[in-house]
Amino acid sequence: MNGTSVTNEQQIQAIIDQLKHKPGALLPILHQLQNTFEYIPANAIALIGRALHQTSAEIHGVISFYRHFHTSKDSTHRVEICRAEACQARGARALESHAKKTLGVDYHQSTADRNITLDPVYCLGNCSCGPTIRVGEHIYGRVDTEKFDSIIRQLTTTTVHIQ
Repeated sequence: MNGTSVTNEQQIQAIIDQLKHKPGALLPILHQLQNTFEYIPANAIALIGRALHQTSAEIHGVISFYRHFHTSKDSTHRVEICRAEACQARGARALESHAKKTLGVDYHQSTADRNITLDPVYCLGNCSCGPTIRVGEHIYGRVDTEKFDSIIRQLTTTTVHIQ
């Protein structure tokens, strides 16, 4: 789906117009866009901003805060690395560096085959077992580079979607 198509923009505007008068309209608009497109199209940000009298930075802040919202179409698997202090103290920074290098992507990017998207997350509630990652709804603790590689191998050799 092209993020700049006229049809896309008309759909986005219709959603905004339908919901912009609700109290706290930003979240309902973002949820409806996420449900409609499976992500928040880039061209929606400016349209939402104009309708709600908010800056793009404010809207991006909300999108990045909530796990549910994504700015690109989901890949088959979403791998999230905890970046909270407890996990950092247990080696999460080295793990995230390894993950980015292994997958060839940065945070909020997907592998070329659209199999894996790498995202940061701030606390998975597994602090004593960090570093922690989540794949779909599965949480893995004490993840070192070897365990990470093993999980990624499983994701790339299976056709089962973990989402």
